[in-house]
Amino acid sequence: MTMHIKQIDSPNSSVLDEAHVGHIYGALGTIEHGDHGPRTNWRHRLRTFLAILGPGLIVMVGDNDAGAFGTYAQAGQNYGTALLWTLLLLVPVLYVNQEMVLRLGAVARVGHARLILERFGKFWGAFSVIDLFLLNALTIITEFIGISLALSYLGVSKPLGVAISAVVVMGAASTGDFRRFERFALALCAGSLLLIPVFVMVHPPVAELARDMLIVQLPKEARLNEVVLLIIAIVGTTIAPWQLFFQQSYVIDKRITPRFIRYERVDLWIGIIVVVIGAAAIMAITSVVFAGRPNAGQFVDAGEVAAGIERYAGRLPGVLFALALLDASIIGASAVSLSTAYAIGDVMSLKHSLHRKPAEAKGFYGVYFGLVAVSAGLVLTPGAPLGLLTNAVQTLAGVLLPSATVFLLLLCNDKAVLGPWVNTRGMNLFTGAVIAVLVMLSAILTASVLFPEATDETVILSILGGGGLLTLVAAFASKSLGEKQQRKRKSPARRQTLDAWRMPPLSELPPVTLSAASRIWMGVLRAYLVIAGGLVFARIIMLAVSPSGS
Repeated sequence: MTMHIKQIDSPNSSVLDEAHVGHIYGALGTIEHGDHGPRTNWRHRLRTFLAILGPGLIVMVGDNDAGAFGTYAQAGQNYGTALLWTLLLLVPVLYVNQEMVLRLGAVARVGHARLILERFGKFWGAFSVIDLFLLNALTIITEFIGISLALSYLGVSKPLGVAISAVVVMGAASTGDFRRFERFALALCAGSLLLIPVFVMVHPPVAELARDMLIVQLPKEARLNEVVLLIIAIVGTTIAPWQLFFQQSYVIDKRITPRFIRYERVDLWIGIIVVVIGAAAIMAITSVVFAGRPNAGQFVDAGEVAAGIERYAGRLPGVLFALALLDASIIGASAVSLSTAYAIGDVMSLKHSLHRKPAEAKGFYGVYFGLVAVSAGLVLTPGAPLGLLTNAVQTLAGVLLPSATVFLLLLCNDKAVLGPWVNTRGMNLFTGAVIAVLVMLSAILTASVLFPEATDETVILSILGGGGLLTLVAAFASKSLGEKQQRKRKSPARRQTLDAWRMPPLSELPPVTLSAASRIWMGVLRAYLVIAGGLVFARIIMLAVSPSGS
C-alpha cells in the first residue's frame, strides 16, 4: 500500500545531511515532502500511520535480541514465571525513555550523540560515543554468538552460517534504499512471532501467568543476591543505551517531523507490546518445559534451551524457538550496528543515511561493515574469550545506562533544543526516579561482579534501602527542571505551533544554561562514572587473568 501526501519542513531547521530531508519512504507507504493537509477520516489516518510505522517497532523488537533470549530463558528455566512482573514494571520506563528520543529526533533533526557534543562539550560528546562504540561492539559479538547457537542446533555449519548471516546483515543496509531496509527489518519483526506457536504448543497455564505478571514476588527458596542479579539482567537487556541513539537517528533518517509524533507514539506502543509479549512467552515456554525436569534451574545458554524444548516438547517447537533466536540475533546485530554508525556519523559530520549508497557515505558504511565483520570473525576465532566479552557487555551496560538517561533528561529540558516540546514536570519526576533506580541497580551489579563473595543479602538490602532515599531525592530534584504544563486539549492553533516548531541550526543555538538541579546531576554523573568505570576496568582485568575468564 502506497500513499502520496505532502509534508512541510522549515528551511530554518537544523539538518546536518540533505539526505534527511524529503519524502518519507516507509515500508508500508509514502508521505510526500511538503504535506500539511489534515487527516479527515480514519482511512487517511490509518494510511498515514502505516507510512510512519517502523522506528518504534524495530527498536523494541531489536531489544529482544540474543542476550534477551538468554536472560528471559534463564529466568524461566531457573525460577519459572515468578519474575514475570518485572516486564510489566518496565513498560512505562521503556515508553518514557523512547518517547523522549523520538521527540528529540523529530524536533531537533540532529542525532543524540551530536546533541550531547554540542550542548555539553567535547568531553561528554567523546565519552558518549566511545563508550557506546565499545558497548555496541561487544553487544554485536553476543548477537553472533546467538546466531551460532541457533545454527548449531539447526545443524547448519557454524562458519558458513555465521558468514552468510554477516553478509545478510551488511547487504540489507547497503542498498541505498531506506524503504528496502525497513521492509527487511519489519519482516524480521514478523519473524519474532514464531514464539507464539511454541507458546501454544507447550500450553502454559494462562491464569497462573496472568497472576505472576500482576503480583510482585520473589522465587521461593531462592538466594536474594542471585534473584536480584537476574532482575538487574532483565532490566539491562530490556533497556539498553543503544536504543536511545538508534531510535533518534532512525526517526531523523526516516524524515519524520513533529507533525507525525502522535503516529510515532502509537508505533512505539505497538513495539513495546510486542517486546513484552515475546519476553513473557520465552519465560513461560521455558518455565513449562523445564518444570520438574533434571535440568530445571541449570540454565546453560539459549542453544541448550532449544535442545531441551525438543527433548521435552517435540522437534517442531525446538526448531521454531531456534529460528526465533536466529531472527532476533540478526535484527539485533543490524540495529546495534546502525546505532553505532549513526552516532559516529553524527559527531564526525560524516554523511550518514540509509538513503545513501556505500560509495556516497564511505565512513558511515565503513563503521557498519567493520563492526559486523569483526564481530562475526571473533565468534569464529578458536579460543576467543567469548565468556569474558559477554560478561563485559552486562557490566558495561549496567554502568552506561544511567549516564545515557541523565543526558536524555537534560536534553529534553533544553528549551533551545525542544522549545514547546520540552518535558513536563511529571515526566521529569518519573525520569529522575528511574535514573536513581538505575544507579542503585548498577551499584549492586558492580559490587556483585567485583566482590561476588562479599555481596550477600545484607549488602544488597543496604543498597536497596539507601537507593530508596536516593530515588525520592532524585525524583523531586528532576521535577524542578521542567515547567508546569496544563493537560488540556490542544487547540488547532496550538497544534499548528507545535507541528511547525523546529530546533534552529546548531550554530544559532544559545549556550546551554544549566539549572542548579542540572549541575547537581552532572556532578553526580561525573563522580559515578569515575568510580564505576574504574571498578568495571578492574573487573575486566580480573576476568582476563582468571583461568576461567575465557
